[in-house]
Amino acid sequence: MTLYPIEAGNFKLDGGAMFGVVPRTLWNKTNPADSNNMIDIAARCLLIEDGNKLTLIDTGMGNKQSEKFFGYYHKWGDYSLEASLKKAGFHRDDITDVFMTHLHFDHCGGSVQWNKNRTGYEPAFKNAHYWSNENHWRWAIKPNRREKASFLKENILPIQQSEQLKFIDGPKSSFSKENNNIDFLNTSALGFGVFFADGHTEKQMLPTIVHQGKTIVFMGDLLPTAGHLPLPFVMGYDTRPLLTLSEKEKFLNAAADHNYYLFLEHDAHNQIITVKHTEKGVRLNQVFTLDQLFN
Repeated sequence: MTLYPIEAGNFKLDGGAMFGVVPRTLWNKTNPADSNNMIDIAARCLLIEDGNKLTLIDTGMGNKQSEKFFGYYHKWGDYSLEASLKKAGFHRDDITDVFMTHLHFDHCGGSVQWNKNRTGYEPAFKNAHYWSNENHWRWAIKPNRREKASFLKENILPIQQSEQLKFIDGPKSSFSKENNNIDFLNTSALGFGVFFADGHTEKQMLPTIVHQGKTIVFMGDLLPTAGHLPLPFVMGYDTRPLLTLSEKEKFLNAAADHNYYLFLEHDAHNQIITVKHTEKGVRLNQVFTLDQLFN
C-alpha cells in the first residue's frame, strides 16, 4: 500500500463561521485571519494505492462552478486535483474508487465535471465506483434549509444517473467505553475502516487506514484543522454542534490513547498530527507529512 496526499486547491473561509461561538481573539492564535476575517483552508484529499485498487478520498470543489461562485471562496495557490494526481504519477482515469466522506460541495465538487460540449455533467472519474451511504445520500438529495447551499444538485445527481454509485453498509462503528477505543466498520470492498459521525452532517464517513503499524484517520469535518482541537471550537456550519462536541471528545481521547495519526483535510499548514492528553484536555502533540511517516 502507498498513500499520497492530493492537494485539490486552497481557498479561504470566514474565521467566525469556521469557529462558531469561539471569539476571534482565541482562534486567531492558531488560524490567523486576514483583514477580511478570512482564514486559510485546504482541500487535501488522500489517494490510496493498494494492489489493483486506486481509491481517492474526497475530490475538493472541482472547477465547473461559475466565477461568481468561486469569488466567495477566494481560491489561492497553485494546487489542483489534476496536477496533484499527475505529480503522484496518475491520471483521473486510473482511479478505481472515489470515496466521499460527505456531499458538501468542497468535498465532492471535483467528482463531477462538464461534459465535452458543456451541455451537461458527467462523472469526472469514468472508471471509478463512487461510494457514499444511503442515509447521507437521502439527506443530501432532499436537503434541509441550513445545508441546502452546500448540497449542490450538479455535484450529486450526475453520479446517481451514471450508475457508478455504490453504498457501503452501516453505520456500525461504535465507541467502546471499556478501552476508550473506536470500533470501526470494516469495508472489505475498499480495504479500510470507516467511522460515522453525525454532528457536522448526517452520517459523515471518516476513513481509517492501518499501514505499517500506524492508524491514519482521514478527519474530514470532524476536525477541520489543528486549531479546532479544543472541544468548544466547533464550526458554525455543523448541524448538531452539541453532538460534534461529544463525538470530538470521544474520538480525540481515543486518538491520544492509541496514537492515531490524524490526516487533516482543511488545514492548509498541517498535514498530519498526533495528539496527547494535557491538563487542558487533548492538545497537539506532533506534526508530520506522509513522506515523514512512511519514507
